[in-house]
Amino acid sequence: MEAYTVKVEESRPAAGDKPSTGPVYRCIYAKDGLLELAAGVQSPWEFFSLSAKRYPHNQMLGHREIVDGKVGPYVWQTYEEAHDKAIRIGSVIRSCGVNPGDHCGIYGSNCPEWVIAMQACNAHGITYVPLYDTLGAHAVEFIINHAEVSIAFVQENKIQSMLTCLPSCATYLKTIVSFGKVTSEQKIEAEEAGVSCFSWAEFASMGTSNHRLPQKKRTDICTIMYTSGTTGDPKGVILTNEAIMAEFMTTEHLLLETDKVVTEEDTYFSFLPLAHVFDQIIENYCISKGASIGFWRGDVRYLLEDIQKLKPTLFCGVPRVYDRIYTGINDKIASGGTISRKLFQFAYDYKLQNLKKGLKQDQASPFFDKLIFNKIKQSLGGRVRIMLSGSAPLPKHVEEFLRVTSCSILLQGYGLTESSAGCFTSIANVFSMIGTVGVPVTTIEARLESVPDMGYDALSTVPRGEICLRGTTLFSGYHKRPDLTDDVLVDGWFHTGDIGEWQPNGAMKIIDRKKNIFKLSQGEYIAVENVESIYSRCPLLTSIWVYGNSFESFLVGVVVPDKKCIEDWASANDVTGDFKSLCEHPKARKYVLEELNNTGRKHELRGFEMLKAIHLEPIPFDMDRDLITPTFKLKRPQLLKHYKDCIDQLYREAKGQKA
Repeated sequence: MEAYTVKVEESRPAAGDKPSTGPVYRCIYAKDGLLELAAGVQSPWEFFSLSAKRYPHNQMLGHREIVDGKVGPYVWQTYEEAHDKAIRIGSVIRSCGVNPGDHCGIYGSNCPEWVIAMQACNAHGITYVPLYDTLGAHAVEFIINHAEVSIAFVQENKIQSMLTCLPSCATYLKTIVSFGKVTSEQKIEAEEAGVSCFSWAEFASMGTSNHRLPQKKRTDICTIMYTSGTTGDPKGVILTNEAIMAEFMTTEHLLLETDKVVTEEDTYFSFLPLAHVFDQIIENYCISKGASIGFWRGDVRYLLEDIQKLKPTLFCGVPRVYDRIYTGINDKIASGGTISRKLFQFAYDYKLQNLKKGLKQDQASPFFDKLIFNKIKQSLGGRVRIMLSGSAPLPKHVEEFLRVTSCSILLQGYGLTESSAGCFTSIANVFSMIGTVGVPVTTIEARLESVPDMGYDALSTVPRGEICLRGTTLFSGYHKRPDLTDDVLVDGWFHTGDIGEWQPNGAMKIIDRKKNIFKLSQGEYIAVENVESIYSRCPLLTSIWVYGNSFESFLVGVVVPDKKCIEDWASANDVTGDFKSLCEHPKARKYVLEELNNTGRKHELRGFEMLKAIHLEPIPFDMDRDLITPTFKLKRPQLLKHYKDCIDQLYREAKGQKA
């Protein structure tokens, strides 16, 4: 159990109404104490300003310009240029009456202006608040009002949608700055609502480079990052300067211990949303090292083309992206000749065995890396040496394939907004951690807490239970929601709601979710009871169980339809048969699915909450089959066990695969 972790506190048996807890563990690289920040460092701004002094002419922020519909090469701003712009932008923010501790919104896709706006806030001790609409139709309005955002930087093509929000949020929002241009009509529309509206160039030209920066403290709030995960409104996760800095410094610490740290010669490809914590931490870490950051152009169709142009050395992805890469490579291999396929398989098996023996990635098979796997390496630009995966579990076969063929180390991690991104990570070149999320990072201590109702025992031979965390990279609470904070921060421990299983080597494996909330493969949270409640408003059904596999990007379901409704439909459509045969009829399934999704759209379910396939079950869920409780609540693990073959078939059907 303690190969890569060390025990720092013993287990605690159940006492009173409190569940039992397992021992407290740290990563082996923090055995003498959790990682501490260097004395005197107070804010992420200091890392950026130091890099600007050390590497003033190094390329920092790059994007591809599109002129007359044609995309050009990457155009770069140096550290010195970006630093000067951040100072100027920050000084204008202050002149708008925004003071240290006030809140500034940033709304848009990844681009240099996003990072400069963030750094301008860091320079002046202003809390930046990412805005994004994927949390629901009214999320932007809600966040602006809840966080009392007084100034917002907005992507040019989202200016108009922002203006439509003004009647609902102009109480707080007084200034809008476009990442690009604004039209005179947009300026007038904003002014009519009492809001000033500027283009990026216009706003920057109003600034000064000699504005005095305020003193900052580690305990200052760096960002409030809104996240879903439960029913109701988004929650504002409060992250301090210390939490943000400690997170990217633990990344440095673990790479120093286990592989090679990032340097000013590295290049990072930025395409995961900057509005989420994962990409922000990696970009902050790269900035602290003087590395270059190149942005994609925002269109998934040209993702690989942008990568080919940039030739990054660092690549962060989510399982869905890696699965696409895996599928694309396998399709090419399958289309090759018999000899090439056999040669590939021989090289794959040979390198895999060496990785399992403990050889490092670059030592397992240098010959086949050059002869066979170099083509795969070139598909990501030819220079990638570190790949990171987060947001949801990476399928084991995809992880193994990329570890063997990419000529790069692959690190899978687990984290939450509340833990400033990664709180567990696999260790570079430790192949036995495949299929797990690795060990606690060096700023975190972890333990499991028993969940008796679900049959998970933190003190069993194979310890299982809710993952609980404490350390310096944890959030400080939910903005204006002490009730929600008290629910998850208990006796100094953050209760994640995820169920983990300690592995013999000290790695953690995520096996379940305590509450009925789960993630899909692209990282979207599904509050399944809320989704089921909305679908239940459809008159065609009597009950429904919605399921989402975290390795897939969509939902499927088992529906018990209303008998009379189905028989009436059959009569109207000249379909004959008893109720059981009607439930099996493809047209009946299609009809019910369309009606369910119509109900979902009517009640503003999001795209990823829509059902892609359903099974019609003629027999109601019952206690005899252990599918519901005496109070008629769904028993989800039992439902999954009972309908497993059916669920697998639904996923195959939805993806157009044969059984």
